[in-house]
Order: sequence, then structure tokens, then C-alpha cells
Amino acid sequence: MNQFVSKQEALQYLNLSSTTLKKYRLQGLLIEGIHWVRINSRCTRYNLELIKDWLQNRHDPVAHQRAIEVYQASLLSNQRKVPQRSNRR
Repeated sequence: MNQFVSKQEALQYLNLSSTTLKKYRLQGLLIEGIHWVRINSRCTRYNLELIKDWLQNRHDPVAHQRAIEVYQASLLSNQRKVPQRSNRR
């Protein structure tokens, strides 16, 4: 299950500096809506699992793309809609 965490939690867990995380985000290495989301102008949350995967696979974009696809497929908005049964008799 993917967990979105605060910047401080991400920095602590990933052992990155604030500058490095911001650089990755601003350079587009971390993708908005995938690796991070903006809740409002002052609140950003990071997808910890996908960033860990990106760090592990940054030199193998095909492997990381598979992780992104698995994440996207797991979203409720991408689940197959189950048809509703009619209660008519």
C-alpha cells in the first residue's frame, strides 16, 4: 500500500537533505501526481514507496515505470466498475 508522507518524514526515511529532495522535484525527476502531490500552496506530500523505488531504479527507467503502472492500477479510480444489480422483480 502506498503511503503519502510529509516532507520531514520523507527526508528522515530516505536519508536525503531537504535541498536534494527539492532539487529532484523541481528538475522533474520526481513527477507530480506520481511521486508527490500538492495538497495546497503550503502542503506537499510524498509517495514514499515510489520514491524508494525511483532511488533504487533511477538508472533503470523501465523497471521504475513498471512500479508506476502497478501503483496507478491500484488506485480506486482505475478499478473496474462492478455493474449494479437491479432490485426489480
